[in-house]
Amino acid sequence: MNHDSDSLPPPAGETTGAHGRRLGGALLGWLHSHIELLGIELQEQKARTLSLLLFAGLALVFALLALVALSGLILILLWENYRIPGMVGLCVFYVLAGIFCAVKLKAAIFDESSPFHATLEELANDRERLLP
Repeated sequence: MNHDSDSLPPPAGETTGAHGRRLGGALLGWLHSHIELLGIELQEQKARTLSLLLFAGLALVFALLALVALSGLILILLWENYRIPGMVGLCVFYVLAGIFCAVKLKAAIFDESSPFHATLEELANDRERLLP
């Protein structure tokens, strides 16, 4: 009696199971790499945001100190003859500067690019590869 079980094709259930396991493994590997990329981008975005907040806060403090000193100097120089026009001029300047900064801030908030650009790009590439 000849036992040639190695040359026979595997039963249909075993072939489907092996393909299913390979497909599941590939899917898990794909999902793992995308989640890892998302995590890296989250960490980079967090570090960037903290750095921006720190320097924005420091710039604001020093700019305010300089503005107070400059305003005091202007009022001291104009105190004798142009006290009221000097104060009004400074107030108008501050209001215009505040409006300008608010407009720039609004533009920067709505013009921000996606923080997860690489992840979205990778998902789009995968979709192109999977779909005809």
